[in-house]
Formats: sequence, structure tokens, C-alpha cells
Amino acid sequence: MEKIFKTLDEQIKILQSKGLIIPDEDYAKEILLRENYFFLSGYRHLFLENNTNRIFIKGTTFNELYSVFYFDRHIRNIIFKNLLIIENNIKSILAYEVSMHYGIKEEQYLNPKNFVRDANRKKQVNDLLKKLNRQIRVNGSSHQATQHYIEKYGYIPLWIVVKILSFGIIGELYSILKLEDQKSIAEFFHVKSEDLLIWLPILANYRNLCAHEDLLYDHKAQRPIPDTIYHSRLEIPKTDGEYIYGKDDLYALVIILKKLLRSDDFYLLMENLDYEINLLSSKLKSITIEKVLDYMGFPMNYKEIVRF
Repeated sequence: MEKIFKTLDEQIKILQSKGLIIPDEDYAKEILLRENYFFLSGYRHLFLENNTNRIFIKGTTFNELYSVFYFDRHIRNIIFKNLLIIENNIKSILAYEVSMHYGIKEEQYLNPKNFVRDANRKKQVNDLLKKLNRQIRVNGSSHQATQHYIEKYGYIPLWIVVKILSFGIIGELYSILKLEDQKSIAEFFHVKSEDLLIWLPILANYRNLCAHEDLLYDHKAQRPIPDTIYHSRLEIPKTDGEYIYGKDDLYALVIILKKLLRSDDFYLLMENLDYEINLLSSKLKSITIEKVLDYMGFPMNYKEIVRF
């Protein structure tokens, strides 16, 4: 069935017909116009009696719905700031390791011999190197730093090139490095290279989600992360032998950040998240904060991870 345009008054009536209490319709219209009915309604699942009748729990107000939307925006900004720290760290360390071993000119560090020699992955390596060369060629002249190196030296070292590469491409680049180079980069964070291989696409996915203001709180990663010591120390419950939190949810991302961030950065991250969670809790009436945490994949003792 084709979707048709709905005026603000019609949007209000739809929400009211589903049981949402809207004390101040003018305020609600302003929010709907600013934030978009579609994105705001993405948070309604928390407040529905069930997914069949799509009726709001009795007593649910527009302010509660908007409070969760606003909460998601704030935690998205907190997470995004820390993802950018990790992105910069990964780019810097990767550029350092590759440049040290293979040289600082494009024809040196992008030589196919520097990467995994598995015949089954030859196409993957060649395709990615072509993509990198294309990005350098297309974007090199549009950034001040890269343009400076082209004009002055005739080449762009990798520690400058990484600035114009997406986090996703950096993850792909890490995946084709020789095992010893992957291990050298992972060892800086005191993690296993096989774990970092899993985490990097997840980090890139969340980074892009945050950059485009998509729903964060209930987002699921492309694949679960391996069990960690934090799952057991936090005594996260299991169902059918699998941990119910911290696998492919937002708390899994928190666990990855715990592994990769400096301890003081991670402590501040958790303090900021805890503040926003407590603030949201004070604004909820028809549901509890425990329900929100469950959707996020956060165990009730989520903050104890800072102790380990």
C-alpha cells in the first residue's frame, strides 16, 4: 500500500488514536516538524502494549516518547566522540606500522607483496589496493595536508593518507595485512588480532550510524563478538548457553570500547552514559528504565565494567 503525506495535525491524531497522551499539541507539532515523525516513532516500540495492536501502554505521554528520542541522541553523541578517538588511534598506529616496514611512498606501502599472500584472497587484495589508489587520486587534491605533500614531495605518506580514508576502508586494509603486522597493531591495545578483525567492521558500522543520526539504543551489530572476561565477571545470564547481553548489542560495543580506549577515556564514557540513563529514568512513568536497558543490551550492573 502506498504511503501518503500526513499533515502535523494528522500525525497528532494518529498518535492519539493509538493511545498516546499529548498534553500540549503545539509543542508536539514543533517537535514532529523539527525531528521527523518517522524517526520519532522509531522509539514507540518501548511503549507499545504489544506489536500486534500497536497501542501505547496506558498513560504513555508524548514527553516520554520524546525523552527516549532525546536520550538516544545524547548517548549517540557520547559514543560517537569515543568512536572517533578509536578511529584516529587505529589509523595512526596502522600507518606507523606499515610505513616503518614498507616505506612512505604510495608505490612502497601499497605494493601487493606487503599484504596477505593467500592465492584465494588475491582478488580482494588487488581490489582494495585499486580502491585506495583511486581515493588518493580523487581526494588527494581536495585536502590541504595531502595537497601539500603532493606539491612539495610528489607523494603522500600513509600517515597523511589515512585522514582521507573511511573507517570502513581502514578495517578492510587491516584485514589484508600480513598476520605479523596485524598482531603488531593489535598488541598495542593488548588484544588479539583475530578479535580486532571482528571488532573493526562493528566499530565502522556504529560510527556511520552515529554520524547519520540513526537509531542507536537498540541497534544490532552484523555479528556477535566473542565471549570476554567481562561477560563472566558481570555474571551476565545465559539462554541456551549464550549470553543474553553484550554480544551483538550496544553493550557489546561498550565492551569493545573498554578494550580499546585508554582507561580514563573509558571511565568518562561510562560516567556520561550513566548520567544520561539516570536522567531518562527520572522522566519515565509508563515504563521503567530496566526496559530501556534491556532493549540496549545493558545488564543492570552495566557500570561495574569500569572496575575490571
